[in-house]
Amino acid sequence: MPHPSAAAMLPSPSSLLRLLRRPHPRLLPPPPPLLTRLLSSSPADAAGWASYDPLTDGLAPPAAAAAASDSEAPAEGEAWGVFDAVTGRIVMKEHPPYSQPPPPSSDEERSKVGRKRSVGVKDEARWSSVAAVGKARGKAGKERASYVCGNCGEGFSQWWGTCRHCEAMGTLTKYVPGSDSGASVGSHHAFRSWIPQKSKEMVPQSLQQVTKGVDQSEWRIPLSGNFGMEIARVLGGGVVPGSLILVGGDPGVGKSSLILQLASIMSENIGAGESSAVVYVSGEESIEQIGNRADRMSIKSRNLYLYSSTDIEDILDKIQPLSPRALIIDSIQTVYLRGFAGSAGNMTQVKECTSALLRFAKLTNIPVILIGHVTKTGDIAGPRLLEHIVDVVLYMEGERCLSHRLLRSVKNRFGSTDELGVFEMSGYGLQPVLNPTEMFLTEHDSDSEILAGLAVAVVLDGSRTFAIEVQALCVSGSPRNGEVVGIPRNRADVIISVLMKQAGLKLQDNAVFLNVVSGFMLTETAGDLAIAASICSSFLEYPIPNDIAFIGEVGLGGELRTVPRMDKRVLAIAKLGYKKCVVPKTSEKLLRPLNLELEILPCSNLKEVINTVFRPQG
Repeated sequence: MPHPSAAAMLPSPSSLLRLLRRPHPRLLPPPPPLLTRLLSSSPADAAGWASYDPLTDGLAPPAAAAAASDSEAPAEGEAWGVFDAVTGRIVMKEHPPYSQPPPPSSDEERSKVGRKRSVGVKDEARWSSVAAVGKARGKAGKERASYVCGNCGEGFSQWWGTCRHCEAMGTLTKYVPGSDSGASVGSHHAFRSWIPQKSKEMVPQSLQQVTKGVDQSEWRIPLSGNFGMEIARVLGGGVVPGSLILVGGDPGVGKSSLILQLASIMSENIGAGESSAVVYVSGEESIEQIGNRADRMSIKSRNLYLYSSTDIEDILDKIQPLSPRALIIDSIQTVYLRGFAGSAGNMTQVKECTSALLRFAKLTNIPVILIGHVTKTGDIAGPRLLEHIVDVVLYMEGERCLSHRLLRSVKNRFGSTDELGVFEMSGYGLQPVLNPTEMFLTEHDSDSEILAGLAVAVVLDGSRTFAIEVQALCVSGSPRNGEVVGIPRNRADVIISVLMKQAGLKLQDNAVFLNVVSGFMLTETAGDLAIAASICSSFLEYPIPNDIAFIGEVGLGGELRTVPRMDKRVLAIAKLGYKKCVVPKTSEKLLRPLNLELEILPCSNLKEVINTVFRPQG
């Protein structure tokens, strides 16, 4: 800090002015504005002692001169020299620095000033600001360069010959954030926190304060109709405001059709005082293509808005005037942020775009639904962190050759992951299956010969009960081993070995073929008894009556073991009209109080099953 008597040691104002005009790199920082004003005055005015002003960081004229300047108006044409940090030069101003300009004298000047103030003040923050990347702070305000791998998208602070993340050679490229992105930009290390919080304004609150006045039954966005109820079952009761939902699935399984139908339902079921707009943004299709699909599915909602873009900041700016009820992005692998290097779809862009949308959802309380691509292994494309960021992860499953689709919840912060939604693909979109228990069953005549080797298993997938048909074929003298479709191979080998050892079936010289009807993958141990019964039926060439179902697990000793939720399985099979059900003897006491019109056949081991089911009718 300069000494208060620094002005007394100055040689002369004119010599200092010549020195200030001389370009020299060591003359930093630039002279204070008041020092420039003092030096530009006459030598007679600078004869007195100048005092240092700590508020303005400059030299003020003597008290007498200051009093005179306050009492007298400045001379006409007098200018003040002020250093401009942007241009690096001293510019001339009509008014002294650190002072307010004189008030406007006329009405026209007042209106000009009002217009300037209205333009300069932002009444409402832009939604795209949550997606803007914060500027990285470096020494002396320099932009820090980062090196981004073109293969995996990982960033590093310095250059390496080999990427330390994916070990690819020669893939690191230098990336220096620029100012041409339209927003403040920074390096890949910016925005480490997903949800921006104002620590000074936020304080811990008790659970009663948070839940006070909140009706949990009306908090979620309801989904009406059979289709909406099927999705609400998987989500736990409806769409939670401010949630981030990710829907994944194989190509062509029907993800876009499912979400488009969901958007139509959300835009129609509007309560009092709520926003009615739902925005569907696609980075893969044009709005005309989306409209064509909506017309084929008979979607005529007036409050459903379509937009095609891949820029996150542009999307948030365009939807802000609508203040939508929900935002849908199709898909997360096609959008990008300007402030980060790499093309859309790489790991860095997917992670940062998801984080920006999460901040948007939490700050605006608008739910965001994302559609995600999957890799050849069935996982969602992108970093594993993507599934940790979002609130809900849904997988849509189904075979191309089959019409049924299953919507399964893998992660749900607002409900159970045991729920399952069942749909059927038709020419008008996805239709809910009202009774999924019998969707995998086929009708057969009780006197048909094809019933030999066919048994019905009752399995659970989440909270849904399914009746599955298991087929077996035993071919004696076959030189090749049997094939297994829809059943784990090691599990089938165990059941065949138990039948040979504990039940006495001579299957050594037979090739056993197993198949699960309708392409269902039977992985639950509750289907063991049905697999064993189908093998016995084919080997003994004895058809199983079509009104018998099998529930139970088979142990290595040939014993039957109970499985979870036996009561729910038996209730479901009774509603389908089955008259008999073979169950483990240990579950007989549990099923007795149900009082069903169903005959329970308890058995302890496989030998009792063979004697009970395959006994000739007298």
